[in-house]
Amino acid sequence: MADKPTLTTTGGAPVPDNQNSLTAGRQGPLLLEDYQLIEKLAHQNRERIPERPVHAKGWGAYGTLTITGDIAQYTKAKVLQPGAVTPMLARFSTVAGELGAADAERDVRGFALKFYTEEGNWDLVGNNTPVFFIRDPYKFPDFIHTQKRHPRTNMRSPTAMWDFWSLSPESLHQVTILFSDRGLPIGVRHINGYGSHTYSLINADDERVWVKFHFKTQQGHQHWTNHEATEIVGRTRESTQEDLFTSIEKGDFPRWKVRVQIMPESDVGKHWYDPFDLTKVWPHGDYPPIDIGVLELNRNPDNYFAEIEQAAFSPSNKVPGIGYSPDKMLQARVFSYADAHRYRLGTHYEALPVNAPKSGVAHYHKDGPMRFFPNNPNADAYYEPNSFNGPVEQPSAKEPPLALSGAADRYNHRDGNDDYRQPRALFELFNSAQRDRLYLNIAEAMWGIPKEIADRQIAHFDKVHPDYGAGVREALAHMDRRHAAETAQQQMMPDSPQAAAE
Repeated sequence: MADKPTLTTTGGAPVPDNQNSLTAGRQGPLLLEDYQLIEKLAHQNRERIPERPVHAKGWGAYGTLTITGDIAQYTKAKVLQPGAVTPMLARFSTVAGELGAADAERDVRGFALKFYTEEGNWDLVGNNTPVFFIRDPYKFPDFIHTQKRHPRTNMRSPTAMWDFWSLSPESLHQVTILFSDRGLPIGVRHINGYGSHTYSLINADDERVWVKFHFKTQQGHQHWTNHEATEIVGRTRESTQEDLFTSIEKGDFPRWKVRVQIMPESDVGKHWYDPFDLTKVWPHGDYPPIDIGVLELNRNPDNYFAEIEQAAFSPSNKVPGIGYSPDKMLQARVFSYADAHRYRLGTHYEALPVNAPKSGVAHYHKDGPMRFFPNNPNADAYYEPNSFNGPVEQPSAKEPPLALSGAADRYNHRDGNDDYRQPRALFELFNSAQRDRLYLNIAEAMWGIPKEIADRQIAHFDKVHPDYGAGVREALAHMDRRHAAETAQQQMMPDSPQAAAE
């Protein structure tokens, strides 16, 4: 039998007995000097960190991004050059559910990617949908409140959810996707991913184009019905984790085809839609997707907490050749995502192994909780500028200025926006069976909310397509009739109070 390593305290000293507490006599009280007992209990009290306010329940794995296409004319980013193979980490998630929520819930799925490039980390934080519920970040906290627990009842509130959506017609596109078949995938291997936001690519001549990132599943789309999902949750709350982990362990590596849509910078203003509006897609007829490579997941983490729960993704992480856009939601997320990690994980969250760039770092951040990484090579260079050969700026990384500008004001984001055209185009793609499931899914989610809120929301569906509103109305009426019949049947049962009275 091989020698086993010695169990130690966190200070490195050997532990003589890990089975029995130190007491004054066999039945005596515990002694405060039993440091290892105190250490184990104190550490257990601190083993949980705050869960993410959104995207709390997640699953992840490592893999590679392999570039097979050539878009060097659009970007100088080394990670996107032909033949580049870049290690990466993916984390998928639901948006609304808490850390202990069931996997098989109807919800948007987060699709967050961290690429460990030779120029630093590039994070692409998106979803399994190309659009989102809102276009102005001013409304993001309000929207998330409707997805979380009611402060009085401590329960999820369909009334709050539909009240917000019915007062926010820009949500129609995302709502239609959410309550379609794709709103309840059997697992994350069977979803598309989207950068969702509009980003920019910058080439070696400092020329900019706008870009949308797409990741098309090669496993095919598979989805649960609401009824099937209820049965799955009764069997396991970890259906997605089981599917992703098991497939990678047995060598069935999930893959996604990587595509981009490219828009010339000068095309802004030429279409009926705003290319920086997160509630809109770029029609493929206007900007055909270009295949550029393959994303593959091929390794499970060794420690879920250290590598997935502590993984921190933020669009603030970008590399030369990839930039931002005037997308308001993206602009806000550049701040809010990184700030969420500073709160949840600590000031130096990006120094944790899973978040640390493989390319190394050199900066002047000082002190703060968990300051565990070394100083710059020259300890005297702890400010900038300095005379001690400390890190200096790199002017070649500067991006060309944005040509877009305007007077600072609070512009009404609903003025001049058609929030019905793209949901209508999506609805018209559905066949009759898909439409029936859409009506039923929405009716099940709306049933029981105040009538005025339901009517307001259905009026939006009417504007998308008359069949859309009519279908939801009929599905709700069917649920009313079914509920009335079930109530009548219960009242006629022999042991019911009404039957006994008769």
